[in-house]
Amino acid sequence: MLAIISGPVSSAFEPVIGLEIHCQLLTASKIFCGCSTTFGSPPNTNICPVCLGMPGALPVLNARAVEFAVRAAHALACTVHEVSIFARKNYFYPDLPKGYQISQYDRPLATGGAVEFETSGGARRVGITRIHMEEDAGKSLHEGYPDSETRTHLDFNRSGVPLIEIVSEPDLRSAADAAEFFSRLRAVLVAIGVNDGNMEEGSLRCDANVSIRPVGTEKLGVKVELKNLNSFRHVQRAIEYEVERQAGVLGSGATVDHETRLWDADAGRTMSMRGKEEAHDYRYFPEPDLPPLTLERSWIEEVRGTLPELPDARRRRFVEQYALPPYDASVLTSSRELADYFEATAAASGNAKASSNWIMGALSARLNDLGIAITEVALTPARLAGLIRLIDAGTISGPATRDVFEKMFTSERSAAEIVEREGLARIDDQDAIVAAIKGVLAANPQPVAQYRAGKQQTFGFLVGKVMKETKGKANPALVNDMLRRLLSEDGAE
Repeated sequence: MLAIISGPVSSAFEPVIGLEIHCQLLTASKIFCGCSTTFGSPPNTNICPVCLGMPGALPVLNARAVEFAVRAAHALACTVHEVSIFARKNYFYPDLPKGYQISQYDRPLATGGAVEFETSGGARRVGITRIHMEEDAGKSLHEGYPDSETRTHLDFNRSGVPLIEIVSEPDLRSAADAAEFFSRLRAVLVAIGVNDGNMEEGSLRCDANVSIRPVGTEKLGVKVELKNLNSFRHVQRAIEYEVERQAGVLGSGATVDHETRLWDADAGRTMSMRGKEEAHDYRYFPEPDLPPLTLERSWIEEVRGTLPELPDARRRRFVEQYALPPYDASVLTSSRELADYFEATAAASGNAKASSNWIMGALSARLNDLGIAITEVALTPARLAGLIRLIDAGTISGPATRDVFEKMFTSERSAAEIVEREGLARIDDQDAIVAAIKGVLAANPQPVAQYRAGKQQTFGFLVGKVMKETKGKANPALVNDMLRRLLSEDGAE
């Protein structure tokens, strides 16, 4: 087994990284037939002669898939071409029933474009080489069946699912930046409604092309493809390992093989899969059953006009319009639905920062606990805003605010209704607060003596006791003021 060399050897090399993102388009039917794209259907139920490549079955291009592909191209600042050509990419896999894949080759749908983002190391700009449309293959299942040791099971439900492949320029120089680029790209695709972003279900996958070269040189090293990475963490870990592996190979005086490798997440290493094919290996030729894809320039521009505000633009606006910290803005714009929820809450409450705090804090914690999305929560922005208004008005404070939130989350009641019915309004009655403080001081003579002897830390303990005594409803400012006053008086009880 090859030893991985780090330190002086690996630091002498510069990684050169490009990504190929395979994005399933969010259509109801497949790219060349009317079969459903629904995930999780029983094996081999969403199939027909077209997606199985039966003799005489002819493909018909899905117009919605074309629209979504053009939307993605616009969102990534690509040039959409009025004419593109589908081609046959010939290769054999058990899960590719036709023995070829309908894709695009020398005349893709779109070229150019870029994704720009900020990292701790500064601004990054990653160019987009091309975006082309293609169909997905089926799925080979190698485990989970009684005869898995001797047989591979095939599910053709994914065969013909519409994809776009987004190929980046080799502009990335670190595994962390590659993972960040993938994350930003996913956010854009989800925001414009062309992809659901579900990497676990395979609707967004990434291949990474990784090579290294001596620092200060321009000539590219031998490229290795890392196949089917389905999480940001896997992208980063696989590339980090591969960079070190290649550095070890070159450091030992050997040469890096041009190959495709798989990432074994459990073992934390890449493994050789096959020698890397070149374009000529696929014997591309124009798809005889599909005419050139010809788009009117006016329609291309019409599609551009349907784009929503993109995540980066919305993130910048949140900072400027709502005076949010960049971190808050980044979290809140991680999905279009979450950003919409925040804006509705901020508008109804009149307090953007408090809205951000509640959404990123208590609400997100509950969503994570339940494993649900913001779109599935019963707590509406209007009701959350009602809680924030009560807090800002001084009607409730302290632990009572969290109590009200929990009751709102599990019911359809408003904050005002809960506070009124359950007597949770803040106590501002000074006589009532003084009575509670005196009771706490009488019950805790030792902390009182310690405070008067100069141990300031016990003050917080006593405040906590008073708040507990008043069930979190006492005005904290009054509690602090009156507690200090009574503690300073000799003979306080």
